Amino acid sequence: MSTSTSAQRTAKEGAVAQAAPHGRQRRLGVASVTLMIIAASAPLTVLAGGVTTTFAVTGLLGVPLSYLVLGAILAVFAVGYAAMSRHVTNAGAFYAYAAQGISRPAGVGVSLVALMAYNLMQVGIYGLFGFTVSSLLAERFGIDIPWWAAVLVCIAVVAVLGVNRVDLSAKVLGILVALEFLVVIVYDVAAFAAAPEGITAEPLSPSSLFVPGVGAVLSFGVAAFMGFESAAIYGEEAKDPHRTIPRATYTAVGIIALFYAVSSWAMAVGVGPSQLADQAGQQGPDLVFTFLGSHVGQIAADIAQVLFITSLFAALVSFHNAVARYFFSLGRERVLPGWLEATSHHGAPKAGSLVQTGIAVVVTVAFAIAGNGSDLGPLYPVLTMFTWLTNAGAMGLVLLMAIVSAAVIGFFRRRRIASVGIWTSTVAPGLGAVALAVVFGLIVANFDVLLGLTEPSVLSWVLPAIVVLPGVIGIVWALRLRGTHPALYSRIGHGEEGKAHHLGDDD
Repeated sequence: MSTSTSAQRTAKEGAVAQAAPHGRQRRLGVASVTLMIIAASAPLTVLAGGVTTTFAVTGLLGVPLSYLVLGAILAVFAVGYAAMSRHVTNAGAFYAYAAQGISRPAGVGVSLVALMAYNLMQVGIYGLFGFTVSSLLAERFGIDIPWWAAVLVCIAVVAVLGVNRVDLSAKVLGILVALEFLVVIVYDVAAFAAAPEGITAEPLSPSSLFVPGVGAVLSFGVAAFMGFESAAIYGEEAKDPHRTIPRATYTAVGIIALFYAVSSWAMAVGVGPSQLADQAGQQGPDLVFTFLGSHVGQIAADIAQVLFITSLFAALVSFHNAVARYFFSLGRERVLPGWLEATSHHGAPKAGSLVQTGIAVVVTVAFAIAGNGSDLGPLYPVLTMFTWLTNAGAMGLVLLMAIVSAAVIGFFRRRRIASVGIWTSTVAPGLGAVALAVVFGLIVANFDVLLGLTEPSVLSWVLPAIVVLPGVIGIVWALRLRGTHPALYSRIGHGEEGKAHHLGDDD
């Protein structure tokens, strides 16, 4: 392909990227998109829930180092991913990348895996949210409400934000995330100040991580980063997607990796390395709140508990927005029913938002009915709905990132864009694909541990199948469209660009 042809194509893609399809206004800057990403990782939820669980289950001190290792892997992945975001601006993100980098059937398969994974993550978090709210109301105010009632109220609030201006959601998330960071920073300072066994760098030592059990640590840790890849989803609403999306992606990865590494190190130092696994196993999320109550004050502990709830809420809003935009993108290209591309007068994907809300309601009601009289008691939504769905969703997202890394290589090999070097187009995404495939394999190998099971069960097969099978169905559906609706097939993964022309891919 000639340089002039590449330049013309890039110019066309740039023109498409600058357009605001369907009246969707470009309101988001780097800070807003970064906040949307970090909100999905839920800082306080990761510290109180994820970090304590990892220490308790694995018994390894190397958790802080694991965040740095995962951050490095995802930063390498982000090299090609961010470069591709400059040339492909589509609310479907992974879907569009796989379609244009591998093949249209692969794109449709990826889109359905992404829809399932994001829905599993979003709906699963509702289980933890319902338990936390009902427990707090019972302990502090003596008000007993079922967990599912709190969830249904939250679903309604998230739905309202979902159909409103996306920058309104960003502002709400910004306030909540800022408060979360403040509380966690206070905890970190108090933990390093307490240091009952002294400040030690052992949790950052490779010998504390790279031992038997490292797979479980990485499997738990990768969930803390989920959402960083969602930057590209907001490309069509970013003020300048060519700069906003890459900068937000790198910023989010760096902040998440460093922040969680320091905070988990602080937890190890604050409790004491020799006591950490036992205390984390006995107290769980309360480990953070009990520590704050003892070393900072009960008011700080109470505020942290409230922010733990708002942290979950922020993650719910962020994942809801991601799911709604996938529905919008697939409806726009008629891979799914066309009515899914409907937007509100604010430009938000209204139809996709309402569908996601409906899914959350149905799944919540199903778990509520199934859990009636369960022997698990109040912990039922945490040990089932939250644990099962979020771990399956995290596994799906890692698989998607590994596939997209391969798609980046294919995309730039086809286009031969002069400004993109071999490191960006081939080496970095190749390394990312291999590393993410290894992480995915470790998650599968440790899936029983992630589900809290002592031996394999039917869930060990059913939940991974729920994530993978939609991809197979998507590929078959796309191949059928190729024969029955060739015009529609030609637009797959090309968004608004596909309606004006397609790039002549021979897939």
